[in-house]
Amino acid sequence: MLSSIVLFAGLVNLVSSAAVNDIRPLVIWHGMGDTYASPGMDSFQSEIKEMHPGIFIHSIFIDEDPNADQRATFYGNVNQQIIQVAQQLADIPELSRGFDAIGFSQGGQFLRGYVERNNSPPVHNLITFGSQHMGVSELPACNPWDLLCQVARRAATRGMYSEWAQENLVQAQYFRDPHQLSQYMTLGSFLPDINNEVLLPSSRNSSYADNLASLNKLVLVLFLQDKTVIPKESAWFGSEQPLEDITMDQLSGSGQTPMLSPPNAKDIIPMRLQTLYKEDWIGLRQLDECGGIEFVACQGAHMQIGDCWKDLVAKWVGGSLSVN
Repeated sequence: MLSSIVLFAGLVNLVSSAAVNDIRPLVIWHGMGDTYASPGMDSFQSEIKEMHPGIFIHSIFIDEDPNADQRATFYGNVNQQIIQVAQQLADIPELSRGFDAIGFSQGGQFLRGYVERNNSPPVHNLITFGSQHMGVSELPACNPWDLLCQVARRAATRGMYSEWAQENLVQAQYFRDPHQLSQYMTLGSFLPDINNEVLLPSSRNSSYADNLASLNKLVLVLFLQDKTVIPKESAWFGSEQPLEDITMDQLSGSGQTPMLSPPNAKDIIPMRLQTLYKEDWIGLRQLDECGGIEFVACQGAHMQIGDCWKDLVAKWVGGSLSVN
């Protein structure tokens, strides 16, 4: 009788262990000014572990020193950072079968860059919070006490598309000036590439579309009162209408000369009207037509996440590795 009880207990433990090991892991990439091991990140991970007991979570870092990791959110080469992160993820055995991913703010488009360029191990569901998928047309504001941010912002403002800025200032590498799109496409070092927004169609990387379309779900979260990300609709692949498009629209059939100051130069082009979507340069349209994109709006300012994350993480994180 005793031996039967011991055997039964052993089987229960074995089944329980197998169930835990079958949970899809989670990878998180933090945002600007944060670190991989900040109190906020630690607290967020603890809440997810309570929601999904046994889940393995990895918080991406550029440097294990938190101060250096924070600095890397302002200064550094994003392309090199993604190469480093790809190797970091490939070296973690728990991630070898794939994982879900959450990107906070700029961490969202960086994770998308990983999916498009690497995706080995593969991402299953990608959730991005307030990310700048179509860039920013104004640099994020800095807190008055954040000297590191202020110095980086001033440096970027002086020469956004200079070679130095595109190699060393993180925010400059996803700056998308709607009035200088040719400069953006020619000189931009990161965002034009992962968006396949290039002057020569032959230069587009078709593997980016294949990789992004392989996602099970892309969850795009926008903060309704976001005044940090300009335009906030960038979180949903929206962008400001280029000035030249507005003036030409006004001229069409009117016989008038272009207006120097259009009445509304910040009309937003939504995702499904973007050329990169209509011509499917990065796989967005294919993913969308398969029901693979979710648009979510959260109340609050940028990254004032509240409880908005809970239903999303409950639904799109912590699934079984056995289910594709």
